Amino acid sequence: MEYMLVLGAGLMQKPAIEAAKRLGFHAVVVDANPKAVCVPLADTFKQVDLKDKDAIAALACELAAKGTLAGIFTAGTDFSASVAYAAEKAGGELRRHVHGYEACLNASIKTRMRECFKKAGVPCPDYTDITVQNASQAVAALKAQDFPMVIKPVDNMGGRGCRMVRTPDEAGSAVQAAVAASRSGHAILETYMDGPEYSIDSLVYNGTMTITGFADRHIKYPPYFIEVGHTMPTDIDRQQYLELVSAFALGVKALGLTDGAAKADIKYTKNGPMIGEIAARLSGGYMSGWTYPYASGCNLTEQAVCIACGKTPEYLERNRRPLPYTPPESCRSQPAPFELYDLECTCTSAERAWISIPGKVAAVIGLGDAEKIAGVKNVLPRVAAGDTVTFPHNNVEKCGNVITVAGDRSSAVAAAEQAVRTITVRLQGGNAETERFLDGVPQESERGFPPSAYTVADGWSCGPDEVIGAGVPTAAKLPASLASCTERDWNYCTIAETARRFDALCPDHKELPAARFWKWVVRGGIQGALYAADTL
Repeated sequence: MEYMLVLGAGLMQKPAIEAAKRLGFHAVVVDANPKAVCVPLADTFKQVDLKDKDAIAALACELAAKGTLAGIFTAGTDFSASVAYAAEKAGGELRRHVHGYEACLNASIKTRMRECFKKAGVPCPDYTDITVQNASQAVAALKAQDFPMVIKPVDNMGGRGCRMVRTPDEAGSAVQAAVAASRSGHAILETYMDGPEYSIDSLVYNGTMTITGFADRHIKYPPYFIEVGHTMPTDIDRQQYLELVSAFALGVKALGLTDGAAKADIKYTKNGPMIGEIAARLSGGYMSGWTYPYASGCNLTEQAVCIACGKTPEYLERNRRPLPYTPPESCRSQPAPFELYDLECTCTSAERAWISIPGKVAAVIGLGDAEKIAGVKNVLPRVAAGDTVTFPHNNVEKCGNVITVAGDRSSAVAAAEQAVRTITVRLQGGNAETERFLDGVPQESERGFPPSAYTVADGWSCGPDEVIGAGVPTAAKLPASLASCTERDWNYCTIAETARRFDALCPDHKELPAARFWKWVVRGGIQGALYAADTL
């Protein structure tokens, strides 16, 4: 029997488990959580913490002794180093088909990554290592820095503990949060890179590097970096595309990655490409397993699993096209690190998240209606009735995602936004956290966060005793200055559209105090309107 060992049983690992089984392997899946969503897909499940590299290595050796361990694989986790460590311990052909252990550590620990980049002349931000022991000195030094800066844990993903530091008075709490979110107790402080951000996936093997996904990332809500969605493929200028790919390839080479997946978060700044980070795995966030296959027709995860078990990624080799090595000015003298290729996308796929203001979920409305929208491929809720939600500080606190595909970019984006408009997280009434948000109580060291749904001026007003009568459509009572507002909130709705949606969802509302109702709509969108009906 041939085994494939897959690290992780979450939704991001579903394509890997399915690919292993489709290729004829017995899928042995490990995760610390025996109730993880993809545990039922495993041929064999073992409860193992992905941080426990020795336990994973022991299991790999056991499988190799029982039969043939064809490969070890992960996607969308932070544990590529565990894959490499287990492959080295199990020995045989396994170690030839994965990145080396030290290279994976370079790609997992941001301080090591930055040091590799600096030595190789790869463009990246300047940085400082921060620990519990030097945190107070780091804060003092930060107060003398130019702003903004960025602080993040050296060894976590999903934006946990990551934020912009805009002023000296934000430094203390930001440093504490980043260090606390680090498994090793280290954080990294770096200069802020200003410019549009992109995610790039690739597969590296036999001296070649093939770009297998290049997406525009849509980042909002400072001081945090919340990805509200991505669009695949990018619509970037071709010259900039080639420069970013070439800088990414130089970064992959600098880390020592040779066999397997590599994923970059990268920006194009006024000084050209700057690498945020490179991971030794396929991306999470629905990119490698969903939007890229929809846009390109390539089952990327299956091709990556082929490489991990020593097979030729035949689809990739049949369909990829060569790319010219085009290093940015800062790397002009460096030779090409790999033969470069990419795989053309013939459609556009868009992913968009829906988010919530703080509170406790009463119901998630509209999931079925969103699924019926033309172009929608997936509606993926992450919360349900009874869950506690918050306005996201990182990318794991979002409430769900929709994914669409269409023949052109505008249609894919429009379908995704329409789907988000159709879904509403209704909150339970009488919640202090919800009301603190709706009343605009400021958060310490988080100026302007969480944001309001609408940033309209204070020109609108209602008399203190004005009411919206029971059952009266609120759209008919919308103050003129709000009715003319064209701004869209995180649900992609104008205020007028929000009022009409409220009227459809809550036609039998009781009498409402107009001033507070509209204040909560401006602050919280449709959730604010429904909360008002359930509370006031």
